[in-house]
Amino acid sequence: MSGKKVLVLGAGLVVKPIVDYLQKNGFQVTLGSRGLEKAQGLVKDSGATAVEVDIEKPADLPKLEQLVKDSDAVVSMLPWLLHATAAELAIENGKHFLTTSYVSDAMRALEGKAKAKNLLMINECGVDPGTDHMSASRVMDQAKAAGGKIISFTSFCGGLPAPQSNNNPFGYKFSWAPRGVLLAARNNAKYLSKGDVKTVPGAELWAEAQKMEVRGFAKPFEGVPNRDSTQYKQIYDLPDIQTLLRGTFRYAGWADIVLSLAKLNMLDLDEKDLSTTTYNQLMLAQAGGSADVRPQEAVAKAVGHPVDGEVIKAMEWLGLFTDNKIEAKTHLDSVCELMKKQPTMYYAEGEKDMIVMKHTYEVEYSDRTEYLSTQLVDYALDDGTTSMSRTVGIPVALATRMVLEGTITGSGIKIPIVADIYNPILDALAKEGIVFEDTVDKVVKKEN
Repeated sequence: MSGKKVLVLGAGLVVKPIVDYLQKNGFQVTLGSRGLEKAQGLVKDSGATAVEVDIEKPADLPKLEQLVKDSDAVVSMLPWLLHATAAELAIENGKHFLTTSYVSDAMRALEGKAKAKNLLMINECGVDPGTDHMSASRVMDQAKAAGGKIISFTSFCGGLPAPQSNNNPFGYKFSWAPRGVLLAARNNAKYLSKGDVKTVPGAELWAEAQKMEVRGFAKPFEGVPNRDSTQYKQIYDLPDIQTLLRGTFRYAGWADIVLSLAKLNMLDLDEKDLSTTTYNQLMLAQAGGSADVRPQEAVAKAVGHPVDGEVIKAMEWLGLFTDNKIEAKTHLDSVCELMKKQPTMYYAEGEKDMIVMKHTYEVEYSDRTEYLSTQLVDYALDDGTTSMSRTVGIPVALATRMVLEGTITGSGIKIPIVADIYNPILDALAKEGIVFEDTVDKVVKKEN
């Protein structure tokens, strides 16, 4: 038994596997959350302790600081804007800090203090970011060690309904807020394509969707670029890279729907008085149609899809062609409100999610070029544990264990792109049933 103590902050959807894994492996977990009842439900039967504490309440800070002092490591699963506050408390009190979120500027500002106290700040240790870094770095580091040059690297990941639970026209279910998903659909993207930097405005993002085959699935998925991929040339140390793209997976059809909404300016965030407007009226206005034209026909013409096609059918199913009054102040939120009211856009009891991840690599050697791929397909468990919670939660739980047991050493900010971190975590994940499959898809010999 370890006897080491871990403070986990936040009681979101992915926290339970963290608590369960650490408790099962001899650590004593305290789960701190502003919602005590929810936290108590997550620690039930695990042996962990639930405590009510709110990091945003000044009156709770003394209590929180004592919880930190009583722990050996702090894991923050709070909203990302609060990670730096949690990290600062951890560092001030001489504790290691871990999270699954991207490294922020606020986190970088704390690195000097962490190094001065020989403390680790493990970031990006979930699934995406997290095991995407680990699984790709393992393959690329092996190729580099064998004398290969990485010419092309792509990486796509998506949290999606498992095929048997995929029962709505969007091919998507929310495990987090619909607004967050639609806001992400507005993000600009930047990536490398055959040596050229490509910049894509958010409004055109979903026009970039490409078909992606994944072993085990009859139909391809859609992949679109996600934010700035070009920074990974330096992060992954890829001096010869010509194509570099990290992106998001969706079921086929999502891209056409979201791109059509963007064309209609239905992802706009400007506040307006829409209280007297119906969805039919709004859609007709956004499509530039006249009053004597059916909204469906005007929209079909504006977005370039047939009126009896899947895009218009999905919009109808959602409720965009009704005489219901709009209960929102922005176009984007008017879409969100409809999504919230559709039961099949959320996971019902017994329905399963899955994580699908795929990397592709082109590696050039002196005598050949190899085309490789890495794939993960992970499904929710029969006991109701979601794939999202397992693949996000277990990696950071493993990292916490390895930091406290001395397997992972060093100080300052670390992300899992070095063998000393990714190898033990990937090996341990395989024992938990989360397995990445590496494949040589094709080898092309060079002519003498």
